[in-house]
Amino acid sequence: MLKFTPDHEWLQIDGDIATVGITTHAAAQLGDLVFVELPEAGASFGKGDSAATVESVKAASDVYSPVAGEIVAVNDAIVSDPSLVNSDPQGAAWFFKIKLADTSELDGLLDEAAYQELVA
Repeated sequence: MLKFTPDHEWLQIDGDIATVGITTHAAAQLGDLVFVELPEAGASFGKGDSAATVESVKAASDVYSPVAGEIVAVNDAIVSDPSLVNSDPQGAAWFFKIKLADTSELDGLLDEAAYQELVA
Protein backbone atom coordinates (compact mmCIF):
# COMPACT_ATOMS: atom_id res chain seq x y z
CA MET A 1 0.00 0.00 0.00
CA LEU A 2 1.38 3.39 -1.05
CA LYS A 3 0.56 6.53 0.98
CA PHE A 4 1.67 10.16 0.85
CA THR A 5 1.94 13.13 3.24
CA PRO A 6 1.20 16.80 2.52
CA ASP A 7 4.92 17.35 3.31
CA HIS A 8 5.86 15.30 0.20
CA GLU A 9 6.98 12.04 1.80
CA TRP A 10 5.84 8.69 0.45
CA LEU A 11 5.39 5.49 2.43
CA GLN A 12 5.29 1.95 1.09
CA ILE A 13 3.51 -0.08 3.75
CA ASP A 14 4.34 -3.76 4.21
CA GLY A 15 2.73 -5.16 7.37
CA ASP A 16 3.95 -2.99 10.25
CA ILE A 17 7.00 -1.65 8.37
CA ALA A 18 6.87 1.52 6.28
CA THR A 19 9.59 2.37 3.77
CA VAL A 20 9.80 6.19 3.59
CA GLY A 21 11.24 8.56 1.01
CA ILE A 22 10.52 11.89 -0.66
CA THR A 23 8.25 12.20 -3.67
CA THR A 24 9.26 12.89 -7.25
CA HIS A 25 7.62 16.32 -6.84
CA ALA A 26 9.75 17.12 -3.77
CA ALA A 27 12.96 15.98 -5.48
CA ALA A 28 12.17 18.20 -8.49
CA GLN A 29 11.44 21.21 -6.24
CA LEU A 30 14.70 20.74 -4.31
CA GLY A 31 16.91 20.44 -7.38
CA ASP A 32 20.20 18.56 -7.40
CA LEU A 33 20.88 17.07 -3.98
CA VAL A 34 24.42 17.31 -2.63
CA PHE A 35 23.99 15.93 0.92
CA VAL A 36 21.70 13.52 2.77
CA GLU A 37 21.73 12.87 6.52
CA LEU A 38 19.75 9.88 7.76
CA PRO A 39 18.66 8.82 11.25
CA GLU A 40 20.37 6.01 13.12
CA ALA A 41 18.82 2.53 13.10
CA GLY A 42 17.16 2.03 16.48
CA ALA A 43 16.17 5.70 16.85
CA SER A 44 12.52 6.41 17.65
CA PHE A 45 10.46 9.25 16.22
CA GLY A 46 7.02 10.69 16.78
CA LYS A 47 4.72 11.48 13.88
CA GLY A 48 5.91 14.74 12.32
CA ASP A 49 9.38 14.71 13.90
CA SER A 50 12.31 15.70 11.71
CA ALA A 51 14.01 12.38 10.90
CA ALA A 52 16.41 13.21 8.06
CA THR A 53 17.92 16.19 6.28
CA VAL A 54 18.55 16.83 2.59
CA GLU A 55 20.61 19.64 1.10
CA SER A 56 20.51 20.79 -2.47
CA VAL A 57 22.25 23.60 -4.30
CA LYS A 58 19.08 25.63 -3.52
CA ALA A 59 18.25 24.85 0.12
CA ALA A 60 18.30 22.47 3.06
CA SER A 61 15.10 20.70 4.02
CA ASP A 62 13.92 18.34 6.71
CA VAL A 63 12.36 14.99 5.93
CA TYR A 64 9.69 14.26 8.53
CA SER A 65 8.68 10.94 9.98
CA PRO A 66 5.14 10.46 8.65
CA VAL A 67 4.33 8.01 11.46
CA ALA A 68 5.58 7.26 14.96
CA GLY A 69 7.91 4.32 15.33
CA GLU A 70 11.43 2.93 15.43
CA ILE A 71 13.92 3.10 12.56
CA VAL A 72 14.80 -0.45 11.51
CA ALA A 73 16.93 0.30 8.41
CA VAL A 74 18.47 3.23 6.53
CA ASN A 75 19.56 3.54 2.92
CA ASP A 76 23.30 4.29 3.03
CA ALA A 77 23.41 4.36 -0.79
CA ILE A 78 21.81 7.83 -0.85
CA VAL A 79 24.33 9.14 1.69
CA SER A 80 27.17 8.00 -0.60
CA ASP A 81 25.38 9.26 -3.74
CA PRO A 82 22.67 11.89 -3.03
CA SER A 83 21.96 12.20 -6.77
CA LEU A 84 20.07 8.87 -6.52
CA VAL A 85 17.28 10.84 -4.82
CA ASN A 86 16.95 12.97 -7.96
CA SER A 87 17.10 10.05 -10.38
CA ASP A 88 14.86 7.55 -8.55
CA PRO A 89 13.12 9.28 -5.60
CA GLN A 90 10.25 6.80 -5.32
CA GLY A 91 12.33 3.69 -5.91
CA ALA A 92 15.98 2.98 -5.10
CA ALA A 93 16.34 6.25 -3.17
CA TRP A 94 14.20 5.38 -0.15
CA PHE A 95 15.42 7.04 3.06
CA PHE A 96 14.51 4.75 5.96
CA LYS A 97 12.29 1.92 7.11
CA ILE A 98 10.26 2.48 10.26
CA LYS A 99 8.37 -0.04 12.39
CA LEU A 100 4.93 1.48 12.99
CA ALA A 101 4.03 2.21 16.60
CA ASP A 102 0.34 2.72 15.70
CA THR A 103 -1.06 1.59 12.35
CA SER A 104 -4.10 3.88 12.80
CA GLU A 105 -1.80 6.83 11.96
CA LEU A 106 -1.89 5.61 8.35
CA ASP A 107 -5.57 6.59 8.15
CA GLY A 108 -4.74 10.30 7.99
CA LEU A 109 -2.37 9.97 5.03
CA LEU A 110 -3.15 10.66 1.38
CA ASP A 111 -3.60 8.11 -1.39
CA GLU A 112 -1.87 8.74 -4.71
CA ALA A 113 -4.88 10.47 -6.32
CA ALA A 114 -5.26 12.88 -3.39
CA TYR A 115 -1.51 13.63 -3.42
CA GLN A 116 -1.52 14.31 -7.18
CA GLU A 117 -4.41 16.73 -6.64
CA LEU A 118 -2.42 18.48 -3.90
CA VAL A 119 0.60 19.12 -6.13
CA ALA A 120 -1.35 19.88 -9.34
